[in-house]
Amino acid sequence: MKNLEAIANVQSGKSSVANAAWWGFNPEDATETLQAAVDSGAKRLVVPNMHTDWIVRPIKLAGNQELIFEPGTVVSAKRGEYRGRGDYMFTAQDVENLTIRGYGATFRMWKQDYITGLVLEQMGWNRWYGPYEKAEWRMTLAIRGSKNVTVAGLTLEDSGGDGIYIDGSKERRYSENVHLRDIVCNNHYRQGISIISAEDLKVDNCSFSNTWGTPPCSGVDIEPDKSEQCIKNVVFSGCKFIDNAGDGIEIFLAHTTDESDDVTMRFENCYISSKHGTGIRVSKIRDEGPGGSIEFDNCTVESTVGFGIKVQEKSAKGARVTFTNCSVINAASDRQFGGEWSPISLSLPQTNIVQTMGGIDFINCFIEDSHDRPAVEFTQRESDLPLHDVTGTVTVLNPHGVRAELGKQRETLPLLIKAYE
Repeated sequence: MKNLEAIANVQSGKSSVANAAWWGFNPEDATETLQAAVDSGAKRLVVPNMHTDWIVRPIKLAGNQELIFEPGTVVSAKRGEYRGRGDYMFTAQDVENLTIRGYGATFRMWKQDYITGLVLEQMGWNRWYGPYEKAEWRMTLAIRGSKNVTVAGLTLEDSGGDGIYIDGSKERRYSENVHLRDIVCNNHYRQGISIISAEDLKVDNCSFSNTWGTPPCSGVDIEPDKSEQCIKNVVFSGCKFIDNAGDGIEIFLAHTTDESDDVTMRFENCYISSKHGTGIRVSKIRDEGPGGSIEFDNCTVESTVGFGIKVQEKSAKGARVTFTNCSVINAASDRQFGGEWSPISLSLPQTNIVQTMGGIDFINCFIEDSHDRPAVEFTQRESDLPLHDVTGTVTVLNPHGVRAELGKQRETLPLLIKAYE
């Protein structure tokens, strides 16, 4: 039942704090009441734990609001809905000054339904909702063209796309000053998090795991769609990327050019492991690509089926890629994975966008491996081009000894591969 007096106090500005239950609660579909509460203008809105799910269709978030989900609160996507290929559960578009806190709260979608369709039992009858149109954009939380957004403490599960999606909009070409903290993204269909266009994005102490469904299936995919989009000052700190079907960390810059803004991104104190895929992949930085820097500092890749680190089609002329104090431990366990087999792989499969492969630093890095193979290997299928400007020191612990295969002009590279002492 609505609390009309409390609602009136919020709408008149007499009260700046509101409880979403004042607008009523329908356990079968709470969309209208929750949306009305969000749209009320309340500066602080508490969504209480009703001891049953808040079942919703897509919700549009508002700016200048702190939205608090109480511990134990579960918001779930209404089954049989989200038929649109781009139906997001929660969307913050062109808003400013939004905070979402949800320590102990969960947003849940129904990934398997979107893959196979569903049967719901209603009034003793099985009702077949049928298959959904195939799509990879049914996100749990989308932040588009928004500024000054903080999201903390939530668990996001089982989307038909990404757990979190960050992009620009028609109004703003990037989202700005976004802070994600203490978030768990689990079992999403495409990515744990996709970053398309962002400036001043901080991601702290978050976990991205068990992504599977449609490629790339990465924990994080940083991938602008257009050259005018930007990736500036994106920092991941203390994050974990576990058992994603694709890459734990994927940086894919095929759509950027030398007219794009310089990219700046950094991963520090992160941990990557996977029974399915590769640890870290950086690819498609073309000869006519953007400048800038991509840094990995004190990151550990451990027990991956695929490569520990793979840098592919990365031009020495473009953004510099630096690994500092990074460890690769027992990586690339499956010899059939991609045909190549090494803890660190540098690869130039084709030369249509890159002919000057390089611009990579390995500063005080470490590999632990038990297989008789190169610790670092440069492979190319269609050319015999040399590496350029690959520097640093990699220390290797391997009972079979230490070697690297780096192609032409190996002796001129300022890269030292040495045995652990």
